[in-house]
Amino acid sequence: MANNEKASRRRLTGAFFQSLDGVVQAPGGPEEDRTGDFRFGGWTAPFWDESLNGVAGKIFDEPEYDLLLGKRTYEIFSAFWPYNQDDPIGAKFQRIDKYVLTHSDEKLAWENSDRLQGDTAQAVAELKRSEGRDLLIQGSTTLYLPLLAAGLIDRLIVWTFPVLLGKGKRIFDGSELPGSALEMKDHFLSAKGVMIATYEPAGEVPTGTMETKEPSAAELQRRQEWARQRG
Repeated sequence: MANNEKASRRRLTGAFFQSLDGVVQAPGGPEEDRTGDFRFGGWTAPFWDESLNGVAGKIFDEPEYDLLLGKRTYEIFSAFWPYNQDDPIGAKFQRIDKYVLTHSDEKLAWENSDRLQGDTAQAVAELKRSEGRDLLIQGSTTLYLPLLAAGLIDRLIVWTFPVLLGKGKRIFDGSELPGSALEMKDHFLSAKGVMIATYEPAGEVPTGTMETKEPSAAELQRRQEWARQRG
């Protein structure tokens, strides 16, 4: 997942909500993202309780970080958080730097916002090599595939909610860095069944076998037949 370049100064964490079947679209509310006629916007809300507030607070209360955002998430945040600075998160988001991946030349009106353009992986790799605070991706699901494929994410915090949503936007589609093992560094299970797991890179995927004795003649024949069909 992370390329562990010695030149990299900033660590990058990605934190996202997903359903049990991997949908990440519109977790916060019905009007967040209706793309594809998605009709389950706000699917995380019924599962939120004080225990999740505590975990979220732990993430957001860590030493100062800067935000790395896609353009759509930036637009959502900039229309909400500057007007909710009585919330500690809103005050923090106002203060820190916001780096926005965008192809648009439109002015970024939210203070402390900086535009990143060009190839996503290249722009983020350069940002990680610069001096400054560590980086946190919020929302911005389109950033994950190019950054995972380039090995630029140092930590994933995955919130999995016990719902099946079917169609909807997903992060993992097979183009992420293949053969990458992860080590679980922390986990939490809420009373309502929300699993929060923190992962960091752990090298290549280890493989093994569940066989306890030599394969039978029938099994060897099956393997030969499959090999022949694959041709």
